[in-house]
Amino acid sequence: MEHYKLNSGNLNKLSAGVSIPKYNRENVKTGIVHVGVGGFHRAHEAMYLDQLLHDESNANWGICGVALLNFDQKIYNTLKDQDGLYTLVVKELDGTLTKRVIGSIVEYLFAPDSPKAVIDKMAHPDVKIITLTITEGGYNLNEATGGFNFDNPQIIHDSKNTDSPITIFGYLTQALKLRKEQNTAGVTILSCDNIEGNGDVTKKMLLSYIEFAQPDLLDWVKDNVSFPNSMVDRITPATIPADIAELKEVSGIEDQWPVVCESFQQWVIEDEFIAGRPNLEAVGVQFVKNVAPYEKMKLGLLNAGHSVVGILGSLMGYSTIDEAVTDPNIGTFLANYLDVEVTPILRDLEGMDLTAYKQTLINRFSNIYIKDQIDRICSETSAKMPKFILPTVQEQLKGDKAISLASFVIAAWAVYSLGFNEKKEAINIKDALQETLLAQAKLAQEYPKNFLELEEVFGNLSKSEIFSDAFAKAYQNIVSFGVEKCIIELNNNLLIEK
Repeated sequence: MEHYKLNSGNLNKLSAGVSIPKYNRENVKTGIVHVGVGGFHRAHEAMYLDQLLHDESNANWGICGVALLNFDQKIYNTLKDQDGLYTLVVKELDGTLTKRVIGSIVEYLFAPDSPKAVIDKMAHPDVKIITLTITEGGYNLNEATGGFNFDNPQIIHDSKNTDSPITIFGYLTQALKLRKEQNTAGVTILSCDNIEGNGDVTKKMLLSYIEFAQPDLLDWVKDNVSFPNSMVDRITPATIPADIAELKEVSGIEDQWPVVCESFQQWVIEDEFIAGRPNLEAVGVQFVKNVAPYEKMKLGLLNAGHSVVGILGSLMGYSTIDEAVTDPNIGTFLANYLDVEVTPILRDLEGMDLTAYKQTLINRFSNIYIKDQIDRICSETSAKMPKFILPTVQEQLKGDKAISLASFVIAAWAVYSLGFNEKKEAINIKDALQETLLAQAKLAQEYPKNFLELEEVFGNLSKSEIFSDAFAKAYQNIVSFGVEKCIIELNNNLLIEK
C-alpha cells in the first residue's frame, strides 16, 4: 500500500475506505473561532461542522482553530503542516474502524506568536460564534467562593498588558472591545467544556474580569454577547503512537496527529445565538430551552462514572478504563453508584430512558478498542471532583439519602493522592494541585478528615458530620483491608437497596 502525507494535495489519493471532504474548502469562510483545538474538539464540534459543510449553503461556518498556550505548539504545527486536515478514527464496539478526514478547520493561529492576529480574528465581522474547550481549570474559578480568582498572576498580567494577553479572558476582552470600537455586531460565546452551567460560568467569569480590567466595556458585552449552556459527550482518549502507526498501515495515511473516539456522540445546546448559528440540528445536534437537566445527567453519570472507575481502577493497578470497568467488582460498584446515589437526583429528562442510558455508559466504558488511559481520566481530579461527584453528595445529604459509595470513592482518591497503587507502583498523577493534594493525603494518614480541609475542592463539605464520618470510615477500611475487599463488601451490603 502506498503512503501519503495528509494534506490538501493528497486528499484524492487516499484509499476508497477513507471518507474525505467533498466540499471545496477554499470557498469556506470562518464563522467560528474555536479556542482549544484538542482531541475532543476535533472528535466533536469540528466533526459536526464538517458534516454540515457538505451542504454548500453552510459555507460561512468554517472554523479557525486557536492554540492558546505554549503547550499547544505541537497541535498548531500539525494543523499547519496538514492544511488543517486530520483523520478521525471511530472505534466501534466490534472493533470496526471508520476513518474520515475532517476539513472544517480552515484557519489556525498560534496565540503566543501573534496575540493581535487572534484578537483581530475574534473581532472579525464574519465571526458569529467563539467556542471554547479550555478544560475545567481554564475558567479561573475559585471553588471556595464560586467567584473569579483575581489573585491568578496570569490574570494580573492580562489586566496590565492588554495587547499581549495570556488567558482566554484577556483575549476575549480585547476582541469584544475591538468589536465595540468597530461597531461590529455581537457574538455568541459557547463553552463546550464539562462544567455544569458552562455558559453561565463563562458569562460570570468573563463579566467579572471585564468589570475588574475594563469596566467601560461591561454594558456593551451584556447587550451584545450571548452565553448559551451546552452539554457535550463523546469519549475521546489521547492519541498514542500505535494509533498513528495503525492508521498508516491500514489506510496509507501519514497523519501526525489523528483523533480516535467512540461511535457515540451527543450535543445539546440552548438556542440562544445572538448573531445567528448554523443549522446543526440537520446533523443531529439537539437545541433546547434548558440544557441543565441533560447536563446534570451527563456530569453525574458519565463524567462521575469515569472518575469512579478511574480512581478505583488505578488503585487496583489497571491502566485503562475498559480493563477496570470489566473487573466484575468495579463494574458492579459503578452500577450501584449510578443507580443508588445519582439517579435519585435526576429529573425533567424528557425523552430519556435512564436505564438504557446507564447501560449504554457501561458498554461504552467497556469498549476494548478505545483503551482510554486511566491517567487521562484521573488528570485534574481536583477540578473535576467539585463538578462531577460532590454535587451528588450535596443533594443526597439534603434529602438524607445514601452517600456511602461516593464517600468511598473520595476516600479512595485521598489514598490515590499519595502516589502509589496497592501494588506499590507509582501512579502518574497530573493535577494542578498535586503538591497540595499530596500534603493533605499525608496528613490524612494520621487523621483521615484532614484531607477534607482542602476548601478549594470541598468547600464547607467537611462541616457535614454525616459525610466526614462516612469518609473517615471508608478511608480506614481501605487502609485496613484494601480497595478490592472493600468494594466486594459494599457490593454485597444488603443495606444498599436499589
